[in-house]
Amino acid sequence: MPQLYPYRIFISHAWDYNDEYYKLEKMLTDYPNFEFRNYSVPKHDAFDTGAQLTNKLLDQMNPTQVVIVLAGMYAAHSDWIQFEINEAKRLGKPMIGVKPRGQERVPQSIQDSARVIHGWNVGPIVASVRELA
Repeated sequence: MPQLYPYRIFISHAWDYNDEYYKLEKMLTDYPNFEFRNYSVPKHDAFDTGAQLTNKLLDQMNPTQVVIVLAGMYAAHSDWIQFEINEAKRLGKPMIGVKPRGQERVPQSIQDSARVIHGWNVGPIVASVRELA
């Protein structure tokens, strides 16, 4: 079988809601015939200062092809998620919103910025990554 193309993905998420991040990462990893490189900055790779995190986020987002934003309502109150959304727009990165399981509402900033918003279903998320990357 030929080697699969590894998509370069940044997953924007709030460290206080890491469970959703790790579940999404596992769903993407386990999806058949799909390879990706995760450029996110998870809590276990945290930095001590805001300046360090700002620089790391910029370094990590730059080479990506697509940004996935976990669209829980907590995102509406996260300065870091808003920073990542703004940077994705500035860099011209297409964004995919993903509503956590059971989530009804999506923050306005994600509605305004994402090209598409999916529920907690990995098939359509992968299809959008392939289409937009």
